[in-house]
Amino acid sequence: MKLYVGSDHRGFESKGKLLEFLQAAGHDVEDTGDTKYQPEDDFPQFAGRCASAVLASDHLGAKGILICGSGQGMCMAANRFRGIRASLGYDKASVQSARNDDDANVLCLPAELIEVGDWETLVTTFLETPFAAAPRFIRRLKEIDELG
Repeated sequence: MKLYVGSDHRGFESKGKLLEFLQAAGHDVEDTGDTKYQPEDDFPQFAGRCASAVLASDHLGAKGILICGSGQGMCMAANRFRGIRASLGYDKASVQSARNDDDANVLCLPAELIEVGDWETLVTTFLETPFAAAPRFIRRLKEIDELG
């Protein structure tokens, strides 16, 4: 699976571990930044790079993973892009629901609130849970796209 991964300074260390985890699992991973630790960087640029890469990808089913301190900022920024359905992942049930019901294509992780072993479970759940494609879910996704 093609994955795009980005973080700000608060998620930078976790991103390095995540990249290793994903590559070891055999995924085609692209780091959308930042490539070096910069304590004054801003999360919107990395959310934008990741979201743009997911949308422009030639790989069917490409997904993104974003990491910042709380996960909230990345989620808000990524969801500004039409076609991106970013979800904050804080437990397995929330991630399963986001994929199954809402076809989330970007997972946002809170680096400062979740231990590494826990986010591995969340990432695996995100990547392995299919979209159910029930008519009501498809209808709701179309409604989201029509919002503006």
